Amino acid sequence: MLTGDIRNQVDLLGKIASAGQNGQFRTPRHAIGLMVEMMEPQPRDRICDPAAGTCGFLVAAGEYLREHHQALWRMLVEEHKLDAVVKLPSGVFRPYAGVSTAILCFTKTGVGGTDQVWFYDVQADGYSLDDKRNPLLPAEKLGPTPREPLTDEDHVKNNLPDVLRRWRERDGTERERPRTAQSFCVPKAEIAAGGTYDLSLNRYREVEHVQVEHDAPADIIRELREIEAEISTGLTRLEEMLK
Repeated sequence: MLTGDIRNQVDLLGKIASAGQNGQFRTPRHAIGLMVEMMEPQPRDRICDPAAGTCGFLVAAGEYLREHHQALWRMLVEEHKLDAVVKLPSGVFRPYAGVSTAILCFTKTGVGGTDQVWFYDVQADGYSLDDKRNPLLPAEKLGPTPREPLTDEDHVKNNLPDVLRRWRERDGTERERPRTAQSFCVPKAEIAAGGTYDLSLNRYREVEHVQVEHDAPADIIRELREIEAEISTGLTRLEEMLK
């Protein structure tokens, strides 16, 4: 017979198979692959995955992080070297969760070093963003390093190869990209301004407004009256034909 804390742990592990009951969900393999390709880990590097396997996140710790996210963002920007914020579409973790997430890439320095922070808005990861998560492309065109090159049409369905390519240019041509593009850089001074250290991509994105020209209201009304007159004339002729 199992009693006390041991029994509670067994019951919890038994429930983990049903994703979502305790807040756990699996990171998609292609998302993990993108992070690995971006980090390029070396043999002597130490890798930390605080959410590995069934360890998950403690509820109290999660609540603390939500309440103190501004302090954490400030720490990443001021005390370490924040390199990138890769915004993922909200359906990446479906069917387990529909949360909106982002990949934060930073170098632990303890003495700062943040200069330009690279942002990328991932809109497609190669799979449908509903609960089915069906592949949108053949297997050889999926993931961050597909076996076959992607066309512009394929890119619309899988942004990951473009993320990886542009990540490697974050200190070069990416610095010149406009804020209206899918990826762009933001200087540290702008992020630190105001003291909020907001790392939301939409905070820095510029929306390109397209000017739409239209006729004057009086001209539109006159045109509508002409159309109405034509309809009335047509109905009159139809009535005469039916007599």
